[in-house]
Amino acid sequence: METLRLSANEISYIALFESNTGAVTKDCIVDDSESKIIFVVKKGDMGIAIGKKGVNVARVRQTIGKKVEIIEHGETPEEFVKNILHTYRVKDVEVEDNNGKKIVKVKVDPRDKNQVIGRKGKNLEKVKMLLSRHHGIDDVIII
Repeated sequence: METLRLSANEISYIALFESNTGAVTKDCIVDDSESKIIFVVKKGDMGIAIGKKGVNVARVRQTIGKKVEIIEHGETPEEFVKNILHTYRVKDVEVEDNNGKKIVKVKVDPRDKNQVIGRKGKNLEKVKMLLSRHHGIDDVIII
């Protein structure tokens, strides 16, 4: 599993996010290509991060001036995948050990498959990157 290395910029975003929401942040990823910042919050802190009627996340979005995505951390790769893909119909998640490589197979509703993968594989790359950073997963396959 990778050791999380955060830039000074990411650390400042985490400090701003935590002071505005009260949620404990485990990770921050700045996606300049989509002008978006992804925050991974501690399990159980999703409600605090969003705030009543979305007031906390709206304040952070306005302060930063970029889109904000919040993902709740998961103790297991299976739980984390479901949290990352919570807007889609995920049917099953399996973790396999294939010659020393950890591979996650995600079975989704066929109607959601294209959206889960995303344009040019963008969403799939986000899932792979987050699982690699937090659970040492080598690859993700969408079925």
